[in-house]
Amino acid sequence: MITITESAQQKILEVLEDEQPSTRLRMFVTGGGCSGFQYGFSLEETQNEDDFEIPAGKTTVLVDMLSMQYLENAVVDFKDDLQGSRFSISNPTAQTTCGCGSSFSPY
Repeated sequence: MITITESAQQKILEVLEDEQPSTRLRMFVTGGGCSGFQYGFSLEETQNEDDFEIPAGKTTVLVDMLSMQYLENAVVDFKDDLQGSRFSISNPTAQTTCGCGSSFSPY
């Protein structure tokens, strides 16, 4: 299961505030980045049959089946500090991560 912190839940609601009621945040993993895989986020109005719905307070976050295997037991937080505003993912399946934390390698 993926855990979404309260600060991330609040930011997700802020992002969705001006969107259509059916719009949700999608979190995914794709090839690329300096460590082999990178995290991504998008806004989606449709849900796929194989999507997981991750509880996030008053809404849910969508994660596809392929990405879920790389995000199992991850913690999603939202940080606003000297490095900027961003979603931060603490991923126990990552063996290595890049300096900025936006990419990882599970091997």
